Amino acid sequence: MPRLHFKGKVFVENHHLAVPFHELLPVREKGLSEKASLHDNLIVHGDNLAALKSLLPTYHGKVKCVYIDPPYNTGNEGWAYSDRVNSPLMRDWLNRVVDRDDLTRHDKWCCMMLPRLKLLREMLRDDGAIFVSIDDNEVHHLRNLMDEVFGEENFVATVIWEKVYAPKSSAKYFSENHDFVVVYAKRKESFKRNLLPRTAEADARYRNPDDDPRGPWKPDNLSARNPYSKGHLLHTMPGWPGHTWTPVGQLLALF
Repeated sequence: MPRLHFKGKVFVENHHLAVPFHELLPVREKGLSEKASLHDNLIVHGDNLAALKSLLPTYHGKVKCVYIDPPYNTGNEGWAYSDRVNSPLMRDWLNRVVDRDDLTRHDKWCCMMLPRLKLLREMLRDDGAIFVSIDDNEVHHLRNLMDEVFGEENFVATVIWEKVYAPKSSAKYFSENHDFVVVYAKRKESFKRNLLPRTAEADARYRNPDDDPRGPWKPDNLSARNPYSKGHLLHTMPGWPGHTWTPVGQLLALF
């Protein structure tokens, strides 16, 4: 499997193991219950790497779904690398704002993400999955990192999230209207989607005006995306010898 190499990787590959475990300290005046419990809903304030190590003893292998929204690393976010890795190179990076002029901004982003992804994988159940929001700046690096941590065989999908509905006429090149949500499973063969039940609104789109015994239906596109046995028609055209099998989509295009 191809592996992504970046500056500082050798120092962070096992950094998640070196981060000490932390105790969660409840702030009672910000809570809604008299007693703080790890089994209640929690809002954890602090460094996310330390937070993950504080949650890991309780939630190791128990989390069904993880969603994270890391810095997109656009160069305009003002984030800073803050992991105190024992290396002169990494210490030189500490707390310096990562902007668009930083020639190592992609390296820093990868160094920040790798140990966190490794800890998040440890927290997932075998049938769990992780969803990561990202845009064009780092989606290619994210896919490589997640292939390495979760295994490329556990890639589920890259979901397109439409973030704007009107084109930007001021765009220099192309008007970008979407971000990505990258989805990986802990073990893809165990992952199952928990689909919502059909709603009355969805059912109302179907009718049965001809009393079809198979039930309600609605007209749809007759073209077939790929040629297969049910996506062909037998037809004869003037000037064409004999009968010809043609994909429905191609047949419609002829007219």
